[in-house]
Amino acid sequence: MAEKVLDLFDEMKIEPDQFTLSVLFNACAVLNNNRAMKIGKELLAKMPENYRNKNITSTSAINMLMKFGDVESAERIFNSIKA
Repeated sequence: MAEKVLDLFDEMKIEPDQFTLSVLFNACAVLNNNRAMKIGKELLAKMPENYRNKNITSTSAINMLMKFGDVESAERIFNSIKA
């Protein structure tokens, strides 16, 4: 199912909003393969700054990065969340 999510996203060629990003980050975390890491990190790099303070989006990104073993990046996002 997670592979299908990424396939559909590739086909649609849309700019993801905060909710779409959360779904994509979760799909990447589930897959945890080279394709998922590439897509997930690209999406994270392009993610608008104002989405970083959205709890759902940020926690999905942190979860994905932790599944990838990228603790440093996950911690950076965690520390940037404004309470």
